[in-house]
Amino acid sequence: MQSKPGASKQKIAPVPSAEARRTLEEQMAAFLKAGGEVQQIPRGVSGQVYGSSRQITIGKK
Repeated sequence: MQSKPGASKQKIAPVPSAEARRTLEEQMAAFLKAGGEVQQIPRGVSGQVYGSSRQITIGKK
């Protein structure tokens, strides 16, 4: 059965923050137990890869 144009999509209910926190803690514990390692990244360091700008510049010529 196809949905009608304009039919609203079902929205996923947000996870309560206490549940999300508990799930994250469980996942982190499993990761560390399996030998995973957490790296501390210095403040101000970014994963941004700098290359050519993708930003559009509008100006007078």
